[in-house]
Amino acid sequence: MLIGEVARRSGVSTRMLRHYDSLGLVRPTGRTVGGYREYAPEDIRRIFHVEGLRSLGLSLRQIGRALDDPGFTPSTLVRDLIRKTGERLDRERELLDRLRTVDAAEPSGWPDVLRIVELLHGLGSPSAARRQQAVLAPAEDVPPSAELLAAAILGESDPFVAGSLRWALARADGDAVAGLLSGVRSGDPELRRRAVHALAELPGPEATAALTEALADRDTTVRRYAALALGARGETTAVPELVRTVVDGPNDVEAAELLGALAADEAWADRIMSALADEFTAYPADSVVRLRLTQALAEMPGRLALDLLRQLTHDADHAVTLLASALVGVLEERPDE
Repeated sequence: MLIGEVARRSGVSTRMLRHYDSLGLVRPTGRTVGGYREYAPEDIRRIFHVEGLRSLGLSLRQIGRALDDPGFTPSTLVRDLIRKTGERLDRERELLDRLRTVDAAEPSGWPDVLRIVELLHGLGSPSAARRQQAVLAPAEDVPPSAELLAAAILGESDPFVAGSLRWALARADGDAVAGLLSGVRSGDPELRRRAVHALAELPGPEATAALTEALADRDTTVRRYAALALGARGETTAVPELVRTVVDGPNDVEAAELLGALAADEAWADRIMSALADEFTAYPADSVVRLRLTQALAEMPGRLALDLLRQLTHDADHAVTLLASALVGVLEERPDE
């Protein structure tokens, strides 16, 4: 088969076939009377082998060795290709994210694009101080977009820089919540914690809905962050997790204060008190938990907790008895609201 026909059937250009020949990678078995290359079926089969290995990213030199060295083993080379391909994909993903960030900012001209790129370089600096400066004092006073800040928050491990990013995000233009939802739904619990922490500082029903979604998270810290943020917004959906926070800590004092504020709603007062009373029953011998629950009763409005506290003055735990007795004395002097 002549070179033109081989090129047509294999999809490899005649120029590349000549290049293969010059390298000794695929040499046609014969020549015609006129001196033209003539490929045998074995040659064509080798061409397809070469193209198959090229599709895996092997160089022509590596392909020649793989086909001609009977002792060649592919495992080391394949692992090296996997590593290099992964690195290349990481670079491509980083480029794609950067392009999407620039596009989301809707630049009006190339000067705007250059300022965004400069900001991205600042946020990507290995220096925490430089990253914080990029947030608080952006180049040429160009405020970062919400989308850019949300992405930076999810990737930021320094607590001080993260705080600056959350502060800036709450004041940024754009859909801040949408940028954090990928973090809320991430498989990485640390990303979910960062996302919920940032959502807690954002106003609006979209942020509230995202925080409500986080109440079902399998990570206890994520649920606690979400419950505290929702409780501060007056959302009663947070009540069960706030009660759990009182029991488990940390943030039990803050959770108790929020439960007290929510119990000011008569529709929820009895339910909150019942939930706290049930926890006393669930932990009959855990002194630390019972003390936390007793302290939480002090945050209930009016005399709502008085009856339960009177029962606790006879508790088997001496510390609980002392605290409950002191609180009863305070509440009995408090006017019944």
